[in-house]
Amino acid sequence: MPRALRSALPSPGSLAAGAYAALLYGFILLPVLVLVLFSFQDSRLPVPPFDGPSLRWYGAVFDDPRVMAALGHSLLVALGASAVSLLLGFLAAYGLARHRLPGARGLQLLLTAPLTVSYLIIAMGLLITFNSLGVPRSLWTVGIGHVVINLPLCFAILYSQMGGHQAQIERAARDLGAAEHQVLLLVTVPLLWPALFACFFLSFTFSWDEFLIAFLTSRFDVTLPVEIWSMLRSGLNPKTNAVGSFVFLISVALVLLLELVVFGRKRR
Repeated sequence: MPRALRSALPSPGSLAAGAYAALLYGFILLPVLVLVLFSFQDSRLPVPPFDGPSLRWYGAVFDDPRVMAALGHSLLVALGASAVSLLLGFLAAYGLARHRLPGARGLQLLLTAPLTVSYLIIAMGLLITFNSLGVPRSLWTVGIGHVVINLPLCFAILYSQMGGHQAQIERAARDLGAAEHQVLLLVTVPLLWPALFACFFLSFTFSWDEFLIAFLTSRFDVTLPVEIWSMLRSGLNPKTNAVGSFVFLISVALVLLLELVVFGRKRR
């Protein structure tokens, strides 16, 4: 075989790595692809052979008042919890990054501790706490739970982005006569807007499809993942596939938007 042709062919190591990557992604994505495929099934059973494509079950989803109510609840909780998590995470990161506080290291560990705890443990702890305080389960308690899991993420991202060069720019703004709130709103926030954007949309994504905390801390008004679980108790059907596909596609759209707006800007 000519040397030029041999050099153009992939090496055995590259072929093995490509095959391994294909198997890995196939193992991860195959269940999702099956879910999406059979959401377009025309018959009542999401089993082979595929009978479609049809938008029949998507129409049934949007005609179901319980599903649409749960969708509205999920959007409300995700937006509210993400906004509160972003605000509290920003204030905590700014305070610990720009001021010398006693026990700052311990405060950082305390703020990031929920990242290492299972959602099930957090949900059970919240449920016990709410019951002890006599707080009724509702969308408010779900939102509080989602703030608990999203606040550490926002804090960690924003704290890592508050470098020394930003502190120097803020100091220069103060030397030029800017008040503290002007420095915060006109200097710090614009410098951090990619990180703030990332924090909000990551928090929204995690809150949007979170199940355990929403299940244990809600009662009558439930979010969409809890409603999907309720639908699955009666068995699989293309309608549940359509709802699951809708949740998945929203999450993917948010991640792609984050990639294009934030990380695309950083690469440029």
